[in-house]
Amino acid sequence: MTDGWNARPTPPPANGQPVPPDSPWWSDALADPWRDPYAPTAVVLQQPQSTGGPPPEPVVNPDAPRRSFTPILLICLITALLAGGLGGTLGYVFAVRGGVATGGGSALGAAAEDPPAAANRAPDSLAGVAGKVLPSVVTVRVTGAIGSGFVVSANGYVITNDHVVEGADDTMSVSFSDGSTAKAELVGRDPQSDVAVIKVAKSGLTPVALGNSDSIAVGDPVLAFGSPLALVNTVTAGIVSAVDRTIEAGDAGTTRYYAAIQTDAAVNQGNSGGPLVNAGGQVIGVNSVIRSVGGTETEAGNIGLAFAIPINQAKRVAQDIIDHGKARRTVIGAEVATGGTSTSGARLRSVEPSGPAGAAGLKAGDTVTKLDGHLLEDGTDLIALVRKYPPGTVVSVEYRRGTKTQSASVTLAADSN
Repeated sequence: MTDGWNARPTPPPANGQPVPPDSPWWSDALADPWRDPYAPTAVVLQQPQSTGGPPPEPVVNPDAPRRSFTPILLICLITALLAGGLGGTLGYVFAVRGGVATGGGSALGAAAEDPPAAANRAPDSLAGVAGKVLPSVVTVRVTGAIGSGFVVSANGYVITNDHVVEGADDTMSVSFSDGSTAKAELVGRDPQSDVAVIKVAKSGLTPVALGNSDSIAVGDPVLAFGSPLALVNTVTAGIVSAVDRTIEAGDAGTTRYYAAIQTDAAVNQGNSGGPLVNAGGQVIGVNSVIRSVGGTETEAGNIGLAFAIPINQAKRVAQDIIDHGKARRTVIGAEVATGGTSTSGARLRSVEPSGPAGAAGLKAGDTVTKLDGHLLEDGTDLIALVRKYPPGTVVSVEYRRGTKTQSASVTLAADSN
C-alpha cells in the first residue's frame, strides 16, 4: 500500500510522452506539484558511470598564475637579428667579389676569384713577357710614314728597318708605351739588309734582351710588337712557322735578300722594324716583310705570313753601322743566276779566282745544291743564306759539276765596299 505522504508521485508526462520509470523524476522538479514555488531550485546531476573510455581532459584553472613568455620572445628576436645581419654581410661580400652590381637586378654568372693584376702576371706568361718588352718598343714617326723599332742600348740606340727611315729628316721622332716622346736622329742604314739604326735623345732607357736566332725551332711561340696601321703598343701572338725562309724584296731599285724567320703572328703595315720576341722575352728577329694577296701596298694586310730578319744578322749589321758608319756585307765571291733556271740549285755564272768560292775550288758553271746543309732552289737562296752568316764563317758547300757531285769548305768574306 502506498503511503501518500512518503511515496513519490509519478510525474506528469512531458510533452505528452510518459517518463520512463528509471528516469530521475526530480530532474523535472519545476513540474513538481508539491514544490514550494518560493524555494530555491537545487538540481543534482548524477555522474555517469564509467564505460572504460579515456579519462576526461583536465580543466585549466582560470585563476591559476600564468608563466611569462617575454624572455623567450626576446631571445628569438635577438637571434633573428643576428642571423639577418650575418646573412646580409656574407651576401654583400659574395656579390662584390663576384662582380655583381649592388644596385639590384639579377646576378649573372657564378662567383669567381679575380685574376691577378697585370703587374702581377707570371714573368713567363704572355702578359708577363709583353709587360717586360713594351717599355723598350718605340713608334717611329717619319714625315708621311710610321713604323716601329726597339731600344738596344741604354744610351739610346734603336734598331728599325731601313725602309722605315727612308726619307727621314730633322722632324723624325719616337714615342714610347708610356706616352712620352723624344726626338730621334739617323745614325746609319743598310738598304740591302733592310736594317737601320737611329738614336733617341732620352735618358733612363731600358734596352731589350737579345736572343740567339740560330737556336729557334719551328713551333716556338713568339710575340710581335709594333704599331700596325698606327695602332701603337700592339702585341700579337703566333709561332715560328719556318726558319731560313729566303726572301727577295725591295723597292726603288734596292733588292734585299735575307734568310727570314717566318711567323703567323699578325703583322701589318706599321709593324716594320718592331721586335719579334720569344717566350723568354728575348728579341729573335726584326719584323720586316709581309706576304699578302693585295694587289697594291695599300691593299696589303695580314694573312698569317710575316717575315723577320734574324736578330743575329740584324745585330751584326747594327753594330757595324754604330762602329763604322756602314755595314759589311758577307759574300762568297761568285755571281749567281737568279730565276728562270731549269734545274734546282744556284748556278755560278762567274767565280772570282781569289775569292772564297775560287779558293775552295769552285768554278763558273758549277751548281751549288747545298749550303751548310740547306737545300738551294735557285741563286736567291744562296745569296740570302750567305748574308745570314758573319764574315769569316766556314760553311760546307755541296755542288754539282757535270754529272758529279762534290763538296768543299768555303770561308766567307766581307765585301770590299
